[in-house]
Amino acid sequence: MSETGNRLRKLLESPNFDPQSYVKQLSQQSDGDRDLQEHRQKIQNLADETAQNLKKNVYKNYRQFIETAKEISYLESEMYQLSHILTEQKSIMESITQSLLSTDKDETSKEMQAAFPKETEELKQRTLTSLLEKVEGAKNIMDTPGRHLVYNGDLVEFDVDNMSPIQKVHAFLMNDCLLIATWLPNRRGTVKYKYNALYDLESFAVVNVKDNPPMKDMFKILMFPDSRIFQAENSKVKKEWLEILDETKKNKASKEKHKKEEEVPTSPVRAEASTNPFDMEDEETVESEDGVDLSLEWIQELPEDLDVCIAQRDFEGAVDLLDKLNEYLKDQPATPKVKELRAKVDERVRQLTEVLVFELSPDRSLRGGPKATRRAVSQLIRLGQSTKACELFLKNRAAAVQTAIRQLRIEGATLLYIHKLCNIFFTSLLETAKEFEMDFAGNTGCYSAFVVWSRSAMTMFVDTFSKQVFDSKESLSTAAECVKVAKEHCQQLTEIGLDLTFTLQSLLVKDVKAALQSYKDIIIEATKHRNSEEMWRRMNLMTPEALAKLKEEMRSCGINFQLYTGDDCWVNLSYTVVAFTKQMMSFLEEGLKLYFPELHMVLLESLREIILVAVQHVDYSLRCEQDSEKKSFILQNASFLHDTVLPVVERRFEEAVGKPAKQLQDLRKSTRPVRINPDSTTSL
Repeated sequence: MSETGNRLRKLLESPNFDPQSYVKQLSQQSDGDRDLQEHRQKIQNLADETAQNLKKNVYKNYRQFIETAKEISYLESEMYQLSHILTEQKSIMESITQSLLSTDKDETSKEMQAAFPKETEELKQRTLTSLLEKVEGAKNIMDTPGRHLVYNGDLVEFDVDNMSPIQKVHAFLMNDCLLIATWLPNRRGTVKYKYNALYDLESFAVVNVKDNPPMKDMFKILMFPDSRIFQAENSKVKKEWLEILDETKKNKASKEKHKKEEEVPTSPVRAEASTNPFDMEDEETVESEDGVDLSLEWIQELPEDLDVCIAQRDFEGAVDLLDKLNEYLKDQPATPKVKELRAKVDERVRQLTEVLVFELSPDRSLRGGPKATRRAVSQLIRLGQSTKACELFLKNRAAAVQTAIRQLRIEGATLLYIHKLCNIFFTSLLETAKEFEMDFAGNTGCYSAFVVWSRSAMTMFVDTFSKQVFDSKESLSTAAECVKVAKEHCQQLTEIGLDLTFTLQSLLVKDVKAALQSYKDIIIEATKHRNSEEMWRRMNLMTPEALAKLKEEMRSCGINFQLYTGDDCWVNLSYTVVAFTKQMMSFLEEGLKLYFPELHMVLLESLREIILVAVQHVDYSLRCEQDSEKKSFILQNASFLHDTVLPVVERRFEEAVGKPAKQLQDLRKSTRPVRINPDSTTSL
């Protein structure tokens, strides 16, 4: 490296290097553009040299990189093993500690029971009072006489809908109620908790929640119409809570029963009152209530089983349970117990519906095609929500089709892109239609929604199609091929009885009409330009190959060109007429590929205007030309247009469309050439 390069390198490597000040200083010192270019070249050379050195160092230390990567991999595996060992040791230590604590607790309890056989009511109340002093807003709880503490402990509350932790709470179980207090983030003196809720023991039911890792050690408290889920510290604490809650509720119910029996004296009036017809109605009501047996084990565990099915995404199992319950309660009277059970089940139905709706939302993964939605759709239909299932299914498929089209890479060749676009769109539409017919076979009312959705999907497709084909100003031949491909794919939908051809044509008619008129104007301008340079000379193709190629082109258009070829490579027509014929026949073929019934008059008028330009030019040349030989040659070109080209155009149009081209027939009749003496005026 030169001395200048070394200095530049040291300058750039210096820690105090400031690019902005350096560039400013350089621009002030340079004399002109040339100095800046030279300096730029020096920096570029330095960058290339640095990159080369870096590449050499990478190659030189390649083996060290590999060995280092291996060492890192080994170290990672060892760290993982170490972490696993530490986790196992931690769990073992926790289990040992827990067992020791439980043993100590049991021994202490036994000792306390031996020392104090029966705890006095006053001591229990004093303990509750001391604990409630730590709860903000719980001063009035001790106003109820005879209330004392049974059990208390820390719990974690979880959200019922998404099973996410909400807050840490402390629960106080008393002989007649349950107090829930939340932890205060900022403690004030002895106050640790804040009053949250107080539930009477008769106002709620306790339900065990089956362990479903990582959700474990949980139980649910049901207070119609609400519910709360709490998680205990471990399985042992959870078991204690469930047992003590159940025992406390039973004790309270037993005490109240005894109290009522003591308050109500036995009397013969009770027996006499049984003759009252109103009492007989009450007895019948009780008997009817008792007729619905809700004590079956599967009914008692139904709400909990539904929660498990929803959590495990066993949607079929959940709906099967609901169907089983509906069948069991069919034609049964709506007793209060049945209504209470229905309320609990309806809450699970709402949760299940929300999960199924989320499964069909466009935010979920759209892979797997329409079959991936079948599971959620079928369960929503079984739940009696076919309209919602139809709406969500169609939204899901619309998002899937739109995503697939958006991910399609735009190729350089327009026709190749259109092939891929049509294949993706119409295949998706066909699969969606088949899946819709399978899923909603018994819901004919949803088919109208599918038809509306198909039209909106076709509108989205045509927007993408038109932007690529018509907005990019592609040639008419390319546009015609693209429209032909779209038509062919659209015809495939008729296999399942879905005909969207009219919809496709009505959406494309505006762009196709504009393309035809634009290309018509181009042909007319090109024809006028050639007409302005017309010399009315025979066409010489120079080589037999060129003549053979022209004959083949005319034959493919349906024109008998043999009569107009002369000796060697001469053609008994002018270059202008031959070029016009080729261009007009090409326009006709491309226009027929783009043909819609709505474009019938547009295509006919375009052909008429193009032909009229050539006919008017021939007529003008015949009237203005004085040379009899040239007049004869012009008349020969006019005869070629009138007797050969125009009939072919009319016949080809009628074959493709199925209707006669009346405007072209009238034009040919009005321009019939009149043959007279060469010295006289000859006209069309």
